[in-house]
Amino acid sequence: MLARITSLLSIALAAALFTSCGGTSGLHVLSDSATKGHGGSSLASFNSRSKTSTQLPAPSESLLAAAKSKPKDKHSMPIYSYQERRRVVRTTAYTHTESDHLKYGAMNATGTPLRYNNRVRSAAADWSFYPVGTTFRIKGMPYLYVVDDYGSALTGTGTIDIFKPSREVMNLWGRRTVEINIVQWGSFDRSAELLSKRTGYSHCRQMLANLVRQKPELGKFAKR
Repeated sequence: MLARITSLLSIALAAALFTSCGGTSGLHVLSDSATKGHGGSSLASFNSRSKTSTQLPAPSESLLAAAKSKPKDKHSMPIYSYQERRRVVRTTAYTHTESDHLKYGAMNATGTPLRYNNRVRSAAADWSFYPVGTTFRIKGMPYLYVVDDYGSALTGTGTIDIFKPSREVMNLWGRRTVEINIVQWGSFDRSAELLSKRTGYSHCRQMLANLVRQKPELGKFAKR
């Protein structure tokens, strides 16, 4: 009888252990519906690679060394000339459900949907640093990022804000210093034209003024 009771207890213990290992207690699991949207992309593959996706290679030593002698923005990050395509950049992340973006929804500053798919993703920046349409890659990541948005907190800095489709994914990114490579510069004319229609906002006025200071021919937009 004692042996039978011992055997039953062992079976019950094994079942309990199997149940606890197979459950999701203590884990945050995104539903399938929560991982859809924004250009038809699925975040399932991103979430499955979240640990490796967030461990990016550091900027090259030569790039870091060169950055030390450059003028700095308010975050003590280097300011580059347009001829320099490889850069050390401070990045942050944002999503469309943050309080300061709610009125715009999932639209960017050009009036088109924010992008987040396996090929192209949206980014925000000061358009006098990175004019609208600028495309770049982040070292260690396969995506092409396009500057199609801006934000008041970015004005006067070289910081790039990376769009993420949810707060969970946004928080995974946090704030990082990365190496980027500019693939193609965007349009200074289009940046100035769009900003000239929004001079009621101080950050738009500031970006436009900085564009005109760097490229006086853009003053034609400021006079409209």
